[in-house]
Amino acid sequence: MTWRERLTDIRPLRGSQPFRDLWIGSSLASIGQQIAVVAVLLQVWDLTRSPLWTGAIGLATGVPLLLLGLVGGSLADTVDRRSLVRAATVGQLITAVGLVVQAAAGNQSVSLLLALVAAQSGCAALGAPARRTFPVRLLPADQVAAGLALQNIAFQASMLIGPALAGIVLAQWRYPAAYAIQVVASAASLIAVVRLPPMPVPRAANEQQAGYDPRRRRGPTRGGWRIILRRPTLWGSFTIDLAATVLAMPIALFPLINEIRFEGDPRTLGLFLSAIALGGLGAGLFSGAVTRLHRSALVQIVAATVWGLALAGFGLAGPLWLALLCLAVAGAADTVAVVTRGALVQLETPDHYRGRVSSVEHVIGIAGPEIGNFRGGLLASLTSAPLALLAGGLAAAATVVSVGLINRPLRDYRIPTEHEGTQPSKVPAQ
Repeated sequence: MTWRERLTDIRPLRGSQPFRDLWIGSSLASIGQQIAVVAVLLQVWDLTRSPLWTGAIGLATGVPLLLLGLVGGSLADTVDRRSLVRAATVGQLITAVGLVVQAAAGNQSVSLLLALVAAQSGCAALGAPARRTFPVRLLPADQVAAGLALQNIAFQASMLIGPALAGIVLAQWRYPAAYAIQVVASAASLIAVVRLPPMPVPRAANEQQAGYDPRRRRGPTRGGWRIILRRPTLWGSFTIDLAATVLAMPIALFPLINEIRFEGDPRTLGLFLSAIALGGLGAGLFSGAVTRLHRSALVQIVAATVWGLALAGFGLAGPLWLALLCLAVAGAADTVAVVTRGALVQLETPDHYRGRVSSVEHVIGIAGPEIGNFRGGLLASLTSAPLALLAGGLAAAATVVSVGLINRPLRDYRIPTEHEGTQPSKVPAQ
């Protein structure tokens, strides 16, 4: 592999105009969302001066994501996915306009602000499972991982650019300007989705060939769970993701570690988050080294193991430079694991199940880190933050390795080549 091939694989951007339009629109929308997140946090604080209310932002965001994400998965296997994402994006645009209006009108009601946040989160959740299926429909099989890597790079970059830009905008022009940027970004995302080709769900002959009977469709996610449990590659990949996040998620412990070792300096706390984002962005920039590999499941196993070990190292790190290095390594490993898992899940799932399976992936991606943060905080309250990080990181690494050892189909999985296509093996009838 040449050094050029180790850099970001940009074949999806060069070879697929629909994917390129989608990537640009989604990147702008992500930056706008990050700006809005900071604006909402600061506005709630200005209105209430209460950490309880700032904590309620997570509730207003998370509950609609969990509930409507499952509904979105069912809809993604029922209606044209482009139409579903288009409608969801229109909803996000309307709520973004609502945020501008309430800020310009001098709103003093935190309940109204959080209601708009919840509505926007719900719209995003309805479209998220369908949106996750776009790369596999727009790209050849051997470029799906590269497409996901490019999306991850955009997300990591937005986490670096968005909050910094938000600080400048809020300091100069306050809340209406910050929310207005999100309106413009949401409009760009909507234009990109409108330009996509139609993406109807498979019907008739394709479904019968795969052993799927649409008349026997059950609840919103049951079909998704059934195929996950029947495919070792899928349940193994999801189990690894849950082990990594539930057992080793470190963010809830950052303030305590900062207080114990670095005198509670808020700048250091910010460096912790930046180190993870920088590690993820660096891994994305050199993602060609992994997206061209066909043993994606094995790469995920290795990356998730490194994630756990790096966070265990963070728990032991004394000097600041070593702590930041451990977090950067963890961020890079997380990016590699997310990209390889995403490619495996989309390629191993028949198209008429992708919406429901993507909704399960969406819920796991939300619930795992939140449960992991709660676990870390609880264990730290009973013992100490360093011990919670060390034990969690080592437990995550051990669990990941164990899943890899017992799940041979996952360990041996290979991404199909372009000539082999993206259709996985038959799915047992429901």
